[in-house]
Amino acid sequence: MNGASREALAAARERLDALTDSTSADAGTLADELAAVTALLDREVGLRRVLTDPAQSGEAKAGLAQRLLGSQVSGPTADLVAGLVRSRWSQSRDLVDALEQLANLADLTAAQKAGTLDSVEDELFRFGRIVTSNTELRAALTNRKATSSAKGELLGSLLGGRAAAQTERLVTRLVAAPRGRSLEAGLESLSKLAAERRDRMVAVVTSAVPLSDPQKQRLGAALAKLYGRSMHLNLDVDPEVLGGIRVQVGDEVINGSLADRIADAGRRLAG
Repeated sequence: MNGASREALAAARERLDALTDSTSADAGTLADELAAVTALLDREVGLRRVLTDPAQSGEAKAGLAQRLLGSQVSGPTADLVAGLVRSRWSQSRDLVDALEQLANLADLTAAQKAGTLDSVEDELFRFGRIVTSNTELRAALTNRKATSSAKGELLGSLLGGRAAAQTERLVTRLVAAPRGRSLEAGLESLSKLAAERRDRMVAVVTSAVPLSDPQKQRLGAALAKLYGRSMHLNLDVDPEVLGGIRVQVGDEVINGSLADRIADAGRRLAG
C-alpha cells in the first residue's frame, strides 16, 4: 500500500489494538466478523467503490456501513469498519486488503493472549514447507473446482488437534479465499505478520543438519545485534547445503554454506 492507504491501515491497526486490549471485545469474534466483511467487499465491487469514493464524505460512507452491517456484526466490528471507510484509500482494493489484515491480526492477538503465538508462527512456517514439498497436497488445496468445505475438511484432517486453533483458522481462510495469491505467498505473509505482532523479524535458516539449542541461541543473538531487532528463527534442514548455514531475512540472503561457496568459486572461475 502507498500514501493514503498506508496511513489509513496504520490508524485502523491502532484502533484494533485499542479494542483488543479491552476485555469487552473478543479478538476471535472480531477476526470472524472482519473476515466476513472482507469476503463481502471482495465480492461486491460496486459497494466497495461506493465506500471508498473520495467524492463522498467520510461520515456519509460510515453511516452507510453502519446501516449495512449494524445488525450483522458486533458493535466493535461495525465501529472498526466505519473508521476504515471514513479514511481515504489510494485504491478501492486496498480497503479489502486492510480488512483481511485486520482479521488476521485479530486472530494473532487471540493467540498472543492465549500464550500460543510462538506455536502459531512455527506451525505456519512448517505448514508452508509441507505445502512446498508435497505437490499433491498443494494441488488439492488450490484446486479451483474443489469446494471450500472440501478443502476445509482436508485441512481439518491435517491440522485439527495438531495445531493451535488460530493456525487452523488462518490457514483455512487463506485456502478458502486466496485472493490472487499463491498458497506459499499467503503463508509467508501470515508468518511475517505473526512475527511483527511480537515486534520481531523472521530469519529463515537452512542448515545441513539440525542446529543445537546453543547454536540457535548464538545465531539469534548475532542476528538481533546485526539488525537491531529481536529475531524469530524459522529452521529448515536441507542436506544439499553440505555445510554451514544459509540465512534469509526478508529479501537479504546471508550465504554461509559450503554449497554456496563452491558455487561462487565456480562462477569466479568461469568468469
